[in-house]
Amino acid sequence: MIPFVLFSMRRAWQGFWRNALMSLAATLTMVLMLMLLAGFFVLQNVLLASLAFVEQKVEVVAYLENTATQGQVDTLVATVTTMPEVSSVEFISREAALERFRATQEAQGRQDLTQYLESNPLYASLNVKLTDPSVLETVSEALDEDPIVRNVLNITALVNRVLTVTDFVRTAGVAMVGIVGLIVLFIIVNTIRLAVVARAEEIEIMRLVGASDAFIRWPFVFEGALVGLLGALITLGLLYAGSEPLSQAMVGFFNVLPLELGSVASDTALLVFGTGVGLGVLGSWLSVRTYLIR
Repeated sequence: MIPFVLFSMRRAWQGFWRNALMSLAATLTMVLMLMLLAGFFVLQNVLLASLAFVEQKVEVVAYLENTATQGQVDTLVATVTTMPEVSSVEFISREAALERFRATQEAQGRQDLTQYLESNPLYASLNVKLTDPSVLETVSEALDEDPIVRNVLNITALVNRVLTVTDFVRTAGVAMVGIVGLIVLFIIVNTIRLAVVARAEEIEIMRLVGASDAFIRWPFVFEGALVGLLGALITLGLLYAGSEPLSQAMVGFFNVLPLELGSVASDTALLVFGTGVGLGVLGSWLSVRTYLIR
């Protein structure tokens, strides 16, 4: 078995260089398609991070009665914090709410009319961030039942619209990557098939001298793996060379998003390497198999 594998690998290496022009064309096609696939994969991760960032902004705002004591507020905060649907709770006192309102008015260039008021008209509140926007009603109902809660801001309709849009965009992104993947598969497999068909005479001679199907097939399979490996390595080299300026551009443009570029980079590398070698082997196997059946 080992001698046969070594022989097939040696034949694959010889075939790769003996048909250097077709090998170069197949490798360049592989690089271009893998770059396209990697680009869409990175964009999908940016899209998912954007959607997650938007969903994390959804929060429940509960206004408290002015008669609520600090002890009651602390008890409510502790109770809400322990809820599995809640990620964080922020208490905003009446004074802090007034200061925020004044800062907002000043930032917008509007006159501060609150200075003419005899008392603070704003209520203390709890701003509750959720683990998932879909649990908005559950948390709102739990807060509304507490006696010190004056009312809970109703944003259910808005959240439902946001979830509808984000679910649609998320599904569309996955579908787009799938479509691009199928296009990449089709182009790479057909490019390798053209490379095999161009060597039809070589295959026919091997058949005429009594070579078995395995003897003919496996050198081409290893050659396809070589093309895929070389294409993946070149693609990874290009991605690595452009990773630094790309990362800076992404962080600069999406500076509000919690992008995990390290995780995206490792997943992209695995995708490129696995796709390149896998499609190289698959393309060669299908091409030679079809030709041998004929």
